[in-house]
Amino acid sequence: MSKDKHSPEEEYFHRTNQEKMAKLKAEQEAQGAAAAAADLKAAHLLHCGKCGNKMSTSIFKGIEIEVCPNCGSVLLDPGELEALVGNDEGFSVTLKDFFKFTKRRS
Repeated sequence: MSKDKHSPEEEYFHRTNQEKMAKLKAEQEAQGAAAAAADLKAAHLLHCGKCGNKMSTSIFKGIEIEVCPNCGSVLLDPGELEALVGNDEGFSVTLKDFFKFTKRRS
């Protein structure tokens, strides 16, 4: 008894192999994307988005902020603006103080 070239058993194994290969490819692509994101983050961590120089950490009103010594750009982490500003009533005064602080650093 000869087996048909496209027997149900062969089709099943071919299909499961294709599914396994597709799953493995997706996992490898996800790992590659995660590695690329980690490399990108490491390359840009604490670097100025404007000029590319290394940011320096300063304390302003008890909050650690990053200031570029070259161009004076300021990097705030999530929640730091709210911590500095507080409620809206003192917003303009706080920002005025904040920009005075960054000008002194330049």
